[in-house]
Amino acid sequence: MLIKIINSILILFAVFMGFKQGLAMLTGKPEMLELFGKWGIGKSAVMINGMVTILSAVLILFPKTFIWGNFLMGAGILLIICFQISERDFKGAIIELPFLLLNLLIIYLQHPLKN
Repeated sequence: MLIKIINSILILFAVFMGFKQGLAMLTGKPEMLELFGKWGIGKSAVMINGMVTILSAVLILFPKTFIWGNFLMGAGILLIICFQISERDFKGAIIELPFLLLNLLIIYLQHPLKN
């Protein structure tokens, strides 16, 4: 029971962060455009990435789409980590790593409403 409560809190945190970052990308916040711009990604692609991030956050909430949502969010985080490593920005990659590990932990613990 305690594990389900902890997992629910972790899921809500991941959904909140995914929605927050997705909204920042979707609205074209200057920080996001600058971050993705240094990798040659334009405003339209950042907005599409924001929509996918918001979609993945919503998918995590439902047991039937839980794995897909975590997969999409993890893939987005991994993409950012890869771009940062290619730019030799190891500090930025390390900052993103806990969020990737959070998605993996949530998948391991499974959805609390499953069954």
